[in-house]
Amino acid sequence: MSKSAPSTLKEWLAYLEQLHPTAIAMGLERVSQVARSLAIGPDFAIITVGGTNGKGSCCAMLEAILLQAGYRVGCYTSPHLMRYNERVHIDGREVSDEVLCQAFARIDGVRGDTTLTYFEFGTLAAMVAFAAAGVDVAILEVGLGGRLDAVNAFDADCALIASVDLDHQDYLGDTREAIGYEKAGIFRAGRPAVCADAEPPVSLVTYARKIGADLAVVDRDFGYVAEPQQWRYWGAGGKRYGLPYPALRGTFQLGNAAACLTVLDSLRARLPVTAQNFRSGLLHAEVAGRFQVLPGRPLVILDVAHNPHAARALAANLSSMPAGGRTLAVFAMLNDKDVGGVVSAVKAHIAQWFVAGTVGARATSSEYMAGELARAGVNVPIAQFAEVGLAWHAACKSASDNDKIIVFGSFLTVAAVMSERQRKT
Repeated sequence: MSKSAPSTLKEWLAYLEQLHPTAIAMGLERVSQVARSLAIGPDFAIITVGGTNGKGSCCAMLEAILLQAGYRVGCYTSPHLMRYNERVHIDGREVSDEVLCQAFARIDGVRGDTTLTYFEFGTLAAMVAFAAAGVDVAILEVGLGGRLDAVNAFDADCALIASVDLDHQDYLGDTREAIGYEKAGIFRAGRPAVCADAEPPVSLVTYARKIGADLAVVDRDFGYVAEPQQWRYWGAGGKRYGLPYPALRGTFQLGNAAACLTVLDSLRARLPVTAQNFRSGLLHAEVAGRFQVLPGRPLVILDVAHNPHAARALAANLSSMPAGGRTLAVFAMLNDKDVGGVVSAVKAHIAQWFVAGTVGARATSSEYMAGELARAGVNVPIAQFAEVGLAWHAACKSASDNDKIIVFGSFLTVAAVMSERQRKT
């Protein structure tokens, strides 16, 4: 660490951003080497959560259920929306700037000449914080893929894959089989693994069999039955009846909830959880920006959906909402995403689009976005804006009290609107 060492969280984050020459450098050598130098154990249980979509929801449900059971829980997710501290929870609360700065300083003090990426540094910092706090269990969300992701430097007591679909093809491959293999890398020999994708790639199942992981797949080894006011679960650990629908919206969340129950059943000898803990946790779990419906009129919905799989879930949620009024879209995506695929999944629900450009290394222009909408066959009004904030204010001005405004396309899009709303208040 240089003589002018960072002292605030803002300074540390700026330092981490320039430490490694590339934002993404997959591989476990660097992070594993520094983890050994830190000698942090861990001596707590680890649940690793991967998948194309649904990771955040599964992490939130597992965290809420385990907190209801009285455990000291660490939860590491990414990316954040407004504050870096959102990534690291202990006991259901964001850790302080001081905790993060102390963890960053400790890592910087032992890494020597090893250059870590922003995500690798953050992953290690979360584990340092969890060890210092004496957590009983840590829930770790995979950042990208699984096999070569920094989170995978730590052995999972149980690994959960929420879904497998196309995203990050430049890094993971351009087929579900290639992506499934990368995601299966979080499985461990002789340990439970859970897959909430009812049609997992052959590569995922084959890898689990090859290493001797105890794989449970939804609709094969466990599952759920939806009923009008509740749902029921079946699996190797037994049946559960009269379960409440999760606070997280969407019937597809039942698959995630069933997978979480399967994970907890597999760890019951170490982390016993009661039926009431599970029920209460489902009702308390929250994730900002995942079909988050804000109070007031017009109705505002925030959703970070940024690939076709997530967009199809968004469309299903929109279909389930009461009819009436128009649905306006504030929409911006990054240049390495399948804009056309996302638009095609949602366009039937949108009466007017307010598209915006983005900033940064993966920026797009509003002209590019409008062109992609046209190529996807959108034939309703499209308004273009240089930035998301301008698109948001224009949509608000256009909307009546009976309309809905859906903000989606990336974490940056949702974060920009959240910032604008905070400024207004």
